Amino acid sequence: MKVLLINGSPHSAGCTFTALSEAACRLESHGIETEILHIGSAPVGGCTACGGCSGKRRCVFEDTVNAAIEKAEASDGFLIGSPVYYASPNGSLISFLDRLFYAGGYALACKPAAAVISARRGGTTASFEVINKYFTINNMPVVSSQYWNMVHGSRPEDVKQDLEGLQTIRRLADNMAWLLKCIEAGRAQGIVPAEPETKIRTDFIR
Repeated sequence: MKVLLINGSPHSAGCTFTALSEAACRLESHGIETEILHIGSAPVGGCTACGGCSGKRRCVFEDTVNAAIEKAEASDGFLIGSPVYYASPNGSLISFLDRLFYAGGYALACKPAAAVISARRGGTTASFEVINKYFTINNMPVVSSQYWNMVHGSRPEDVKQDLEGLQTIRRLADNMAWLLKCIEAGRAQGIVPAEPETKIRTDFIR
């Protein structure tokens, strides 16, 4: 089993990375492989609604999004981390997720996921909600913890002092490991996700 952790911060070893690393360490203690994917500091273009990804299972723009789709195919669960910018996730991460889920949603569907948010002070629950919406439109079980998955601090050293936040992240990792093992046990008994119906798109504009 493997969990892909996506670091949506432009800082490869900042506060978001510190929180994700705490989760990765706990997941590995449960025997689950982890990989942290940093989306990088270069600008990430948003979806242009060109439709070029239809039937191709990848985005027409060759960048880190397609690399993430390939990694998602080989992963069983996901943690997506982001810093808070103006009470919202990092804009580059939103562009990344729009394209990842539109072109590669098949690679994430029916796999457990959770958001991890890092902030100096406020905007965490608003950012948490934005990321969770990607999961809930894509048939993905959302993993919970004992509190909302957030850490606070301006520097990694600050995050390491947020004992409650780090405990929440460890509990999240425990729950992710438990759910992944439950899914694996169910699959061994022939229990698999239901086949989806053909999607219906209702146009309310007449």
